[in-house]
Amino acid sequence: MNKVIRTAGEAVQDIPSGASLAVGGFGLCGIPAALIEALLASGSTDLVTVSNNCGVDGWGLGVLLSARRIRRTTGSYVGENKEFERQFLSGELEVELVPQGTLAERLRAGGAGIPAFYTPAGVGTQVAEGGLPWRYDGSGGIAVASPPKEVREFDGVRFVLERGIRTDFALVHARYGDRHGNLIYEKSAQNFNPLCASAGRITIAEVEELVEPGDLDPMHVHTPGIFVHRVVVALDVEKRIEKRTVAQ
Repeated sequence: MNKVIRTAGEAVQDIPSGASLAVGGFGLCGIPAALIEALLASGSTDLVTVSNNCGVDGWGLGVLLSARRIRRTTGSYVGENKEFERQFLSGELEVELVPQGTLAERLRAGGAGIPAFYTPAGVGTQVAEGGLPWRYDGSGGIAVASPPKEVREFDGVRFVLERGIRTDFALVHARYGDRHGNLIYEKSAQNFNPLCASAGRITIAEVEELVEPGDLDPMHVHTPGIFVHRVVVALDVEKRIEKRTVAQ
């Protein structure tokens, strides 16, 4: 039951090239920065990531992107990363943009063993009808476009069918964790971390503080240890702010 791994490098060493990853965080809040840096050092490439966003230039998933380690990404927001824009428009990166609530539910469904679900979000748009550019050809044309999705009517309202998401691995960041893998996320870091933790077939958690089993109040645990396979302590965690606004 002791799931603690000595270093972040050891925790991610078996993530192969071509693996799919669900990565927690929202903007720069609650991202598993230590595990991402360790994955960068491991040399794995051709990765497929699922995350709300793809970091920023030089931080978070942005470091893997800059090193050309990501082949495809699924997310909701990409507006703070110039290298992301360059790679997408040049045809180097395949991108599936998903409404944020739909992405959250796709991850939750995957972790709950639900293969697909219906949602009204996206009905009547290219989200449902297809044709969204997933990958450009480098000359302004579309090389790969999103396919149309099934739409059904329930009680007079149309809904689009969305698939649940399961990934080979998940990387998450928690404030507290114990040796059994039980996790507590702090404040806004509760964003996509619990969803990603359940969606990964192998989930690796970096924690700021490791405690002994029984120290965490079960009523406060966000991710039960049954979903977590490896725990590593992330020391001296740097927490960045995307945009700092100071009032006059």
